[in-house]
Formats: sequence, structure tokens, C-alpha cells
Amino acid sequence: MGEFVKLEVADGIGTIRLDRPPMNALNRQLQAELREVAIEAGERPDVKSVIVYGGPKVFAAGADVKEFAKMGHTDIADYAPELSRTLTVVAELPKPTVAAITGYALGGGYELALCCDRRIAGDNVKVGQPEILLGIIPGAGGTQRLARLIGPSKTKDLVYTGRFVEADEALRIGMVDEVVAPDDVYAAAVKWAGQFTGAASRALAAAKAAIDGGLDGDLNAGLRLETALFTGLFSTEDRTAGMESFIANGPGKATFSGK
Repeated sequence: MGEFVKLEVADGIGTIRLDRPPMNALNRQLQAELREVAIEAGERPDVKSVIVYGGPKVFAAGADVKEFAKMGHTDIADYAPELSRTLTVVAELPKPTVAAITGYALGGGYELALCCDRRIAGDNVKVGQPEILLGIIPGAGGTQRLARLIGPSKTKDLVYTGRFVEADEALRIGMVDEVVAPDDVYAAAVKWAGQFTGAASRALAAAKAAIDGGLDGDLNAGLRLETALFTGLFSTEDRTAGMESFIANGPGKATFSGK
């Protein structure tokens, strides 16, 4: 386990816990530890779904600006692809993922939340991409994943202005998917993630790959991807169990092995 990022597993749910007080700023060490923990969560068979959580006070307020300020062009040219690849590891986890957002999720912090399949936030949160206020732009997926999530026009407004978005607007425009009381954020994430602890893991992974991969190309390419993933599932034990259970007992009663 790292100093700033840990994987906590209980009842089939893996929580990737950021813990770098006071604001969980994403410095190089945290980023490296996040990558290691995300890879572990993806590989562990006892982890069926994943929560990304910064604790009860703050999700992640962004990059470590003091660290950034010391970097020249050569330094950042080496580091930026590394950071982007790390967040992509989170985005490509073959399991359902949810960001449990408390306090602030800004800049790199919100880019991390964008890598999750779902975002649950407290009603006092502030989210956004304020990099423009530092004379830069989002560099870890913010211009790309946010535009795919809420559209280019709304993304340009947020990136151009760097403004903080409060919970009600974030929910309305789709930056977050659910808003709850601040003290209920993690429990709400556990409730969502818990739906998948007994589900057909390979089918979930295929569904995620089809949806996310299809967004990167045209419709025909997406349909070909879907067909390949769909047919591949007919070689799994879960497909056999699911269909046999449906025929014998009706829908929703199958027990899956994840194989």
C-alpha cells in the first residue's frame, strides 16, 4: 500500500481511498500510487465494483500547483502523458466504478471523477475545470471526457471561465449523476456499487467496453465492437448459468461465478 492511496476491500467492493491532507492534491507520488492501486483493483477477482473516494471532507482539489510551478516544458512533457495514462487506467477498469464526491472535485480531481462510470456528490460540492485561471488547460482528460459527457458547448463554458459549479447545476447539466446529503455520499456509493457484487462480471466488463469503445468511432465501428463482445460472452460460464436459470426459474434469479 502507498502513502497516499490505498485499496480497501469489503463485501466485493473495492474502495480506492485518496488520503493526502488537506486537499488530496494530485502530486506525482499520489498519481503513481493511484496507478498501482487501480491496476490491483482491476486484477483482483474479489473486487467486483470500485468506489473512488477522497474521504468525508474533500474528493480532490486538483493538481499540486506548487509542484507544477517548478516544472519546465521538458518536465511537464515527460509527466503529462504519465498522468493521462494513469487516469486512463481508472477509466478502463473492467468493473463498474463510482466516484463518491465530497467537498471539492476540481481540475485533476474532477478529471479523476470523470473516469468513473457514475458520480455521486454531496449537496455542498463544487466541481469544475479551473485550469484556465492558471494559464493552462485541463491536461488529464478534462477537455475530452467532459465534452463527451455534457457536450462541447457546456464544456467550453466551464473550461473557458474556470468557474466552480455547485451541486444543483452539476446535476442539471450532467456533471454528476446523483446528489445526496454530504454525510451520505459514501453510503450512497456503496449502495450503487453493491448492485454488482453478485452480477455477471464478464458481461459487465463487455458492456463497459462496448459503450466506452463505441464512443471513440462511428456507429458502424461501434456495432462491430458490440457484436464481437456479445458473441464472445457465449463462451462464458455466466452466460450458461444465466440462461439456464431464466428457463428454469424466470428472470433475475441466476447465481454467477464471474467466469
